[in-house]
Amino acid sequence: MKKANPVQKLGRWIFDNKVMIFFALVCIGAIVVSKTPIPTVVDGVFTRVARNTFTVLALLIPVLAGMGLNFGIVIGAIATQIAMFFVVYWGFGGLEGTLLVLAIATPLAAFFGFLGGKLFNQMKGAEMIAGLILGYFADGLYQLWMLVIIGGVIPMKNPRLIIDGGIGVKNTIDLTGNLKYAIDDVSVMNLLQLFFFIMVAITLVKLIMAAAKRYKLRVSDWVWLGGAALFYGLTFIPSVKDFIGATRLPLLEGVTFTLAGYAIWQLYQIVSKKLIQKDQKFKLGKALLGLAMAGVLYGLTYLPEVERTLMLVRVPVLPYVLIAGLCLFNQKILDTRLGQNMRTVGQSQGVATASGINVDQIRVIAMIISTVLAAWGQMIYLQNIGTFSTYGAHTQIGQFAIAALLVGGASVQKATNRQAIIGVILFHTLFLVAPQAGKELFNNPQIGEYFRVFVSYGVIALSLAMHAWKRVEKKRAVGQAAPPGDPRREDARKDAEPQAA
Repeated sequence: MKKANPVQKLGRWIFDNKVMIFFALVCIGAIVVSKTPIPTVVDGVFTRVARNTFTVLALLIPVLAGMGLNFGIVIGAIATQIAMFFVVYWGFGGLEGTLLVLAIATPLAAFFGFLGGKLFNQMKGAEMIAGLILGYFADGLYQLWMLVIIGGVIPMKNPRLIIDGGIGVKNTIDLTGNLKYAIDDVSVMNLLQLFFFIMVAITLVKLIMAAAKRYKLRVSDWVWLGGAALFYGLTFIPSVKDFIGATRLPLLEGVTFTLAGYAIWQLYQIVSKKLIQKDQKFKLGKALLGLAMAGVLYGLTYLPEVERTLMLVRVPVLPYVLIAGLCLFNQKILDTRLGQNMRTVGQSQGVATASGINVDQIRVIAMIISTVLAAWGQMIYLQNIGTFSTYGAHTQIGQFAIAALLVGGASVQKATNRQAIIGVILFHTLFLVAPQAGKELFNNPQIGEYFRVFVSYGVIALSLAMHAWKRVEKKRAVGQAAPPGDPRREDARKDAEPQAA
């Protein structure tokens, strides 16, 4: 086979990423037209990325398992909102209240995900339609719960939360004093302290298991504990304590730490795989290119305008740590038996069944994971917003999360962490500047609102149409390649008949 030249590779890349490139150009144009200051855009985008990315990343597991875009994540958001109402009603707040919300929402979301997975197994091939209808059905039950059951069946009296008649929950719940910024206000120091205590607990468990001769202690166990103790010790140094005690760090520091961590990781990969393991498959050129790009990006931070912008923008720590953790989870699950089974099911259910994989069980597990992650994502979203729209906070979560994922270049069959993050940045940049752009162009900010809603639904419709077309074309190609008498040839002929007519 003839190897593609650089021009052909570039053309293929542009074609494969046409949606992402188009939206990037639209975002740049909207920023220019809106005349929005760059620091304002950057600050707003990073706030929205922290608020929404976790939910978008929750969509990746069902795509891996061949279930398409999970419109059913609405039920995960509903689980969190039910839990959040009770936690606010009981008067809990802060990190304690957040943990209580998650303790209630997680098993509830897992149960909802289990039921959703069972439903999807009865509607194979139509999971996205089933998820959309499931979301509407769940919303109806949720409305019944909040409007009738609360106060009508379950007696509750709280003028702050309950409608004056004593039945039903108010339209909006203010989270100030309870859960507002409960996650955003967790500092680096809090995380280091938590990491130390977790490592101490894990080490104690390992010591007990070693005493029972069920585990053999390794040098790495002590290295992890020593590293955690070192970081914990840093929290007692006054100058360090003042820096890491802040709940929000300047974006400049975040960029510096991220680039430094990436560079250290690439150097470790080069030394480990190229010099020690002599891995022939390791792409040294790609690693060196990554190091060079990290150096260039770090150099750009010394430009006055860039440095000023990065210093003005402050980002919450824990949401980005959670996003990084979910990205790592989505990546590492592929190395597990469960992840490999999901990938096999996603590629071919027939092959998976022949390999002894319980297809229905894998699909249910994928749905449970996605729904639970969506519930956690809704917690991050609502605590950042600071108000809880009782009957509307969950209604658009599926459409907006899926639109963001598709804008990043993902498809019904394939989605990655990178595509999810890029999609969130582009989609919410457009959401941020579109109203002002509409005002500048047409003297009507509502035009921008209409445009971004059109974009969110339009990109979903286009993606689903392309998915349906590709399925028909693939089935037809398989049928035409099949030998005479093969049932697949008849299926291909039937698919072609409506178009020929």
